[in-house]
Amino acid sequence: MTNPAVIQCSQLTKRFSDGGLDTDVLNDINLTVNRGDKIAIVGSSGSGKSTLLHLLGGLDEPTSGKVEIHGQDINLLSVNSLSKLRNQSLGFVYQFHHLLPEFTAVENVAIPLVIGGIKPKQAQQQAEELLIKVGLGHRLGHKPSELSGGERQRAALARALITQPDCLLADEPTGNLDHRTAQAIFDLILELNESLGTALVIVTHDNGLASRMDKTFTLLDGKFSF
Repeated sequence: MTNPAVIQCSQLTKRFSDGGLDTDVLNDINLTVNRGDKIAIVGSSGSGKSTLLHLLGGLDEPTSGKVEIHGQDINLLSVNSLSKLRNQSLGFVYQFHHLLPEFTAVENVAIPLVIGGIKPKQAQQQAEELLIKVGLGHRLGHKPSELSGGERQRAALARALITQPDCLLADEPTGNLDHRTAQAIFDLILELNESLGTALVIVTHDNGLASRMDKTFTLLDGKFSF
């Protein structure tokens, strides 16, 4: 028997209501993400790309349809069970780094491990090793305000990957960076995909980045356009 997909969604719909007006942002979306997949989701602004990513990661609830992570319907899980599953199986990277300003780079990266029950000293050691791997060995004790944009995004990437998740969900991870830094960050994401076997689902406006993925899905009028 084969292992279930890392993430699978079926007949996923998301509807927002505003002032009595219903708007379907996503309609009947089906997607399977297997270990090691490299998937790009593209589309115009407002097409629902970020909404889809939030649904896949359990950060929002669908209007109808379901999302499964490792075969578990996440809508049936308790808040604590879903948080634990997300912490163990998924990593998240956004256009803006969302690092905690009062903590150093190594402390920021260690946080998911500590939340998962790893002792702080061991978590810090693992965080240091990964930060060295992403080229921030000389910035371990620096706070986000002391890092460049590219360095902050590298730290955010390390934080997302510290638990060795089965899937990385990235929402415009290079959208706030200059072209050269964006290429370096994306190269790093692909390198870690190869070395860790982490699946990638990346929302991007950059057709060049999307072309380097194995599969590209275009969202148009709330549906995948093929």
